[in-house]
Amino acid sequence: EPRCRQQLLHLQDSAGIAARLPPRLEGRWVSTGCEVRPGPEFLTRSYLFYANRLFKALQFYYWDPSCRDPSYSLVIKGKLRLRQASWITRGATEADYHLHKVGIVFHSQKAMREVASWINQTSGEGCRGFLPPGRSWAPGALYEVLSAKTERDCTAALGFAMHELSLVRVERHYQPLLQPQQSGSQLVEELYLGDIHTDWGERMHYRPTGYQRPMQSALHHVHPCPACGIISRADEHHPPILPARAALPMQLSGSWVSTHCEVRPAVLFLTRYFTFHGNNHTWEGHYYHYSDPLCRQPTFTIYASGHYTQGIPSSKVRGGTELAFKVTQARVTPMDQVTVVMLNSSEPGSCGLAGSWSAGVEQDITPTNGCLALGIKLPHTEYELFKTEQDTQERSLLYIGERPTDGSSPDSPDKRPTSYQAPLIQCAAASQEFSNYISLKYVGRKDANGNEALKPLPVAFLLFIALLFLRWD
Repeated sequence: EPRCRQQLLHLQDSAGIAARLPPRLEGRWVSTGCEVRPGPEFLTRSYLFYANRLFKALQFYYWDPSCRDPSYSLVIKGKLRLRQASWITRGATEADYHLHKVGIVFHSQKAMREVASWINQTSGEGCRGFLPPGRSWAPGALYEVLSAKTERDCTAALGFAMHELSLVRVERHYQPLLQPQQSGSQLVEELYLGDIHTDWGERMHYRPTGYQRPMQSALHHVHPCPACGIISRADEHHPPILPARAALPMQLSGSWVSTHCEVRPAVLFLTRYFTFHGNNHTWEGHYYHYSDPLCRQPTFTIYASGHYTQGIPSSKVRGGTELAFKVTQARVTPMDQVTVVMLNSSEPGSCGLAGSWSAGVEQDITPTNGCLALGIKLPHTEYELFKTEQDTQERSLLYIGERPTDGSSPDSPDKRPTSYQAPLIQCAAASQEFSNYISLKYVGRKDANGNEALKPLPVAFLLFIALLFLRWD
């Protein structure tokens, strides 16, 4: 399908994205919609960074996946110091942060009761009487849950940490103006902060290596973005209430493709391209892996296929649909010399025909039941969470469950995701599906003799690939 091919090539050109190093953070950044964190937690964020390194971050939490029924809000104040470029996540900057105080505002008696019981159950001595049992809810009251001055910290019960501030990336690009009578483009700035661990128990001490859904500058955001204005005008006493959206039945059939170069925790950069055939419940997916944050330097490509079950509404994550995916076949194409060497030195019989791999040549790994070196096991079942949505321009988006942060696979129902990855955009409807394999031509750099030069990769990246399970998603 031409539109799918176009979108993939557009991603490979990195679509005019510039990343500033070090990033400039001054100003207000906001969520572009209702966000879902592992748990699930439904929230919107509005972060203000001052020129003197101080920041004031607002996090608004909700009972519902549309962010229309607020539960409580957090006001987080502190100081942030940008440090060196990250050696783990290429393109990111590491930062140190120090929290001065965290306050909580409840938006109902129910929220107050629930949070008070979490804090009284799980916190140390200093937090036991955080809220006296009989205290009635008063709108506008702010309670301190963390203070650097008095050394009080009752945030653990909320699963609260600000480690997201320890990994930062700012991207700028220009969006063409949508109105037909206008020509030109407008600046869009996006702030990527560190990812939240998918295991609740780990999130308190996890140091991010991937990103959350990006926030956008309150001044320079995509248009239209109804949520952006609502969130930037909100405060802890007046939480944003996002516009109602019609709930749509999940329509999976058709082809879907990444909208960005995506990053996974522990440094895998990739773009994804899927086709779902609703008539016989089969699917096929292409995973294009790269060594750089703009997805310009290919390392290997995976084609996988199989079938999936009828979806059922999730009881755990409102608005989501639960499915099981069976992966039965896979093919791998190494795209650079490092991957070729790694695959050729793998245990015979563990990944295709040992010693026969070469750059740009695809090999079927189904006969060897997958590829041990890349962490692919066949056949293989994954327990998934999906949701479809329409964006503000009426385009269909598909959200697939977030991969476990530890690199494992959601291969049992209890490991089913409770949050989502970056959305895929529909590039072909069901009737236009096609099943031929889109091969993205390897774009190498010409060496002095005019031969395509394959770029070597950092050893660290190779180690990560070798040590990690590949995220099938």
